[in-house]
Amino acid sequence: MDLGISGKTAIVTAASRGIGYACAETLAQEGAHVVMCARGTEALSQAAQRIRDKTGARVLVQPADVTKTEDTQGLVELAVGEFGGVDMLVAIGGSPPRGSFAETDEARLRQGFDMTVLALYRLIHAVLPHMRARKWGRIVAVQSRSVKEPIPALTVSNATRPGAAGLLKDLSIELAGEGILLNTILPGRILTDRLREAGTSDPSYLERQALELPIRRLGLAQEVADAIVFLASERASYITGVTLAVDGGLIRSI
Repeated sequence: MDLGISGKTAIVTAASRGIGYACAETLAQEGAHVVMCARGTEALSQAAQRIRDKTGARVLVQPADVTKTEDTQGLVELAVGEFGGVDMLVAIGGSPPRGSFAETDEARLRQGFDMTVLALYRLIHAVLPHMRARKWGRIVAVQSRSVKEPIPALTVSNATRPGAAGLLKDLSIELAGEGILLNTILPGRILTDRLREAGTSDPSYLERQALELPIRRLGLAQEVADAIVFLASERASYITGVTLAVDGGLIRSI
């Protein structure tokens, strides 16, 4: 299937590994120009070179912390300067601090809000004028199943991530008539480096995680990326305001 994004420009945050890397590679395979963002310069540069070698696509890197306005603006300015605009944004944020309510102080809550809601707001605010100029745009934000159901000992995530999903839903209504579509992805238990690291000291950890899922296996970063890139494409031209779980049936609610 031709996704209709060849020659379009995408920004992908948290792109040096995991879901972000899989998104950047898949977009490049589809012929898009890609600007990859992450905080670690060396890992980001190495990831981009792997994608260039594999796809031959034009891939740029911009080390950035999207909780900082100046970094976000610089990221978008690079994309516009090199490629003339921004058509697609894949926004993957950091993880808010862990802990129960008793372990959560106001500083942690503010930090989580900055990482989830404000970082997403900054990115959208920066790319929106360029999408409006083209009367076409796709914004896909990766959040957490805490949007749908609270996760134990993740009070900050439970409190802030629904706000990020709410922001996208609000804007999906406001911007649909301008050809700009916004959707949210909720990954489940995905076999990334982070999950592998969590099971380093417990050989059965990953197996137990998988057996709790109806599908009886962990997901792959590529499986999440496939859903994201579809929503970021021309083929998803009648889908906006959706919160889509890619989780092997983990979320039990309807």
